[in-house]
This record gives sequence, C-alpha cells and structure tokens, in this order.
Amino acid sequence: MSEQMRIMRSKELPEELRDRIVARHRSGQGYKKNSAALKVPKSTVAFIILKWKTFGTTRTLPRAGRPAKLSYRGRRALVREVKKNPKITVAELQTCSREMGKSCSKSTI
Repeated sequence: MSEQMRIMRSKELPEELRDRIVARHRSGQGYKKNSAALKVPKSTVAFIILKWKTFGTTRTLPRAGRPAKLSYRGRRALVREVKKNPKITVAELQTCSREMGKSCSKSTI
C-alpha cells in the first residue's frame, strides 16, 4: 500500500501557495485551520512548515540522483505491451517507447 501511495504523487504545490502556508503559520494559525482554509492536506501543510523550519525556505531544493528516463505511465505502458505479447522483442518495445514520445536504449527497457 505504501509503495503505491509513494508512486502516485501529485505535482508540487506552487511556490506562492507554500509561502502563504508559512505566512499563516507565522501569524499563529494551526495546521488544521491552515489546511482547511487553503484546501491542502494537513500532512502537506506540516511537511511544508517542517521544510521551512529546517532549511529556511519553501523553494524546491535540488534532489539526489538522476531523474528516471521513463515515467511511471511509460513503464506501465511497456508492461502492458509485454503482457499482451510475451514474445515481443526489446527492439519492438524500443519502437513502442519511441512512439509514446520517450526514446530510450534497449538496456533501459
């Protein structure tokens, strides 16, 4: 369950919204009121405030590691192709991925 939840992340909140969360926190509003007023989950509000307290900023910080070449949806599409046709070659899968808009090497696939 936690694996699925980790993969199904949504996009980052806009910087302006993160700044508003911190401003409301600094003015004394709690996580619950902040969450209800801005329609953001309480856990997200708590994480943004923790990040602000730790790093002193709400900006997006550099991430470790290389970004994945294939997206989650792209990987799923390739898996679907293999399930439909188990005897498909890697070269054919490479062609499929190129058609989807992401060209990658055979070793990546």
